[in-house]
Amino acid sequence: MIKDERWEGVYSFEDSPYLMEILSNLRDKETGTIKFRKGLVKLGRYMGYEFTRTMDYDKLRVETPLETTEGVAAGDRKHVLIITVLRVAIPLMEGLIKTLECSRVGIVSASRGHAPEFNIEMKYIKVPQIKPEDTLIIADPMIATGSTLIRTIEGIKQCGKPKRVVIMGVLAAPEGIDSIKELHPDVEIFVAKIDRELNKKGYILPGLGDAGDRAFGEPLNISMLPLMHNLE
Repeated sequence: MIKDERWEGVYSFEDSPYLMEILSNLRDKETGTIKFRKGLVKLGRYMGYEFTRTMDYDKLRVETPLETTEGVAAGDRKHVLIITVLRVAIPLMEGLIKTLECSRVGIVSASRGHAPEFNIEMKYIKVPQIKPEDTLIIADPMIATGSTLIRTIEGIKQCGKPKRVVIMGVLAAPEGIDSIKELHPDVEIFVAKIDRELNKKGYILPGLGDAGDRAFGEPLNISMLPLMHNLE
C-alpha cells in the first residue's frame, strides 16, 4: 500500500504485483464480459484484505490446547457499511464482502451526464442506519471527474456520521481526487492505481474503458423500450 504524497488520505496498491496483474487483465480490450466481471470481484476481495491493515482490532486471550496466548478479534471489521454505486460497483462490492463478511450494504443509483457539464442525476438511495462506529465504504470502480461520488457523499452524510468515510475504487484520475478532496477533505481514497489524466469526454487515461458496459454489456437504448413492449 502506497500513500500518495499529493493528497492526505489517498492510497494506491501499485506495490502489489498480484493486484497489478489483475488490473492489467481488466485493462486489456480483449478481456470479455465474464472475465472482466470476475476480475472486479477478485480485485475487490484482495483490496479488502489490504484495507484491513488500516482497521482497528480488539485484543484478546486465546486458549490453545497447550497454553494461553494473545490474539485479535475483528474490531472495526464487524462494523462496515458498503455503499454500492449502481451498476458497475456490484462486482467490486461482491469481492469486498468476501473479506468484510459482516458488512451491511446500501445502494445508490447515480448517473453522470455528458461532457462538458457532467450533470449528476441521483435517482435512488437506500442506506441502512449509519452508526458512529461504522467504517463506511463507497464502492465505485472509476473515480473520474469525482462528480458522482461528491453527490453520493453529500447524500450519505445526511444519513449519519460514521467513524470513517472511505472510497474504494479500481482507478482514479488526479482531477477526480482533487475535486473530492476540495469538498470533502476527511474522505479517504483507496484505489488499485492512480492513472494519468482525463480526456475531454471524462474518461480516465489510460483507463479501462466504460467499466459498466464491459462488466454487464452495453445497455438497451431507453428510447427502444416502448417498441420492445409492443412486441411482447
